[in-house]
Amino acid sequence: MNSANAPQQLPLGVTLRDDARFENYQIGDNGLVCEMLRQAAVGVGEPFLYIWGAKGTGCSHLLQAVCHAAEPCKRTAVYLPLNELLGLSPVILEGMEHLDLICIDNVEAVATSRVWEEALFHLYNRIRQEQNTLIVAANSAPRQLTIKLPDLVSRLSWGAVFSVAALNDEDKIQAIQLRAKIRGIDLAEDVARYLVHHASRDMNDLCLMLDRLDKASLMAQRKVTIPFIKQEMGW
Repeated sequence: MNSANAPQQLPLGVTLRDDARFENYQIGDNGLVCEMLRQAAVGVGEPFLYIWGAKGTGCSHLLQAVCHAAEPCKRTAVYLPLNELLGLSPVILEGMEHLDLICIDNVEAVATSRVWEEALFHLYNRIRQEQNTLIVAANSAPRQLTIKLPDLVSRLSWGAVFSVAALNDEDKIQAIQLRAKIRGIDLAEDVARYLVHHASRDMNDLCLMLDRLDKASLMAQRKVTIPFIKQEMGW
């Protein structure tokens, strides 16, 4: 990350999650969107992409995965979660068009700010002029957002627009097992299935629960089993 070509980390408390990578993402029915994002990471395919999905579908994970995937190609990249940046001036967007790859998350957060809407509109135009890549994520399709600036709505629809599908229960079980394996946890299928069927089924909640169980199992020097989960979670 110290390389000048590594994904940019702004002095704003915004950093990439190290585990937010394509290898950690359970694809499910999102094979095409993942392939398009992988292409964007290395500088081929569509220069403008827009992905949207409900909470827990992994849009933020995917944007950060793109930034990580750009690093081996020596492409400069930045991840901008707008819900965390709205308290700042949109002047922070100035010069971003010179980066190879810009990933903007939670674009719905600007819907109440005229200055941010206008700044994003102009950023689109500058990126197009520089012939670089922009990927935007939101919780709904471009024309379903409450953005007031018609020209920005039009820009958000440039390029390809993809809906990110939620995982079904079987995919969630595999996703939890994959995340557990990366953390060094041997999570049996019946244990993963128990978690999915007894939790909220929201992937963010499931991942947080797995993190809690991992820490608890390390402290107790016990494997993550169904009896251990019942004890730890009070189920």
